[in-house]
Amino acid sequence: MTERSGQCLCGAIRYTLKGAPRAITACHCSHCQKQSGSVFSLNLVMRDTDFEATGETRVFVDTGDSGDPVMRHFCGSCGSPIYATIAAAPGKIVLKAGTLDDLAGLRPQTEIYTEHAVDWLEPIAGTKRYSRHI
Repeated sequence: MTERSGQCLCGAIRYTLKGAPRAITACHCSHCQKQSGSVFSLNLVMRDTDFEATGETRVFVDTGDSGDPVMRHFCGSCGSPIYATIAAAPGKIVLKAGTLDDLAGLRPQTEIYTEHAVDWLEPIAGTKRYSRHI
């Protein structure tokens, strides 16, 4: 994979990805729906060492399904969600794919929390589906 870059809506937060995603996942959980303002969130799971950002994010501390904290990083100026760090998954970040400058070649491999998926949304072709998390 070549480097990819992205940013928030206003450009105050910019980042570069230096490695390939560990996973590309469409998450249908109620927290991703609320945070994204949509019916699911497309996420790239990355090693934190493959993520370099400039600008300062604000953080909302959420509680994940595991009961562990999820730190949701967003732009304090425009509100764009950028990434999350999950206490149960040290060394990884979960990047919101919609903030990438170019989504070419990225396709979800899995869908998680499909028990919360809206009934009118068809499964994404070629993905493995899980009613909860993996």
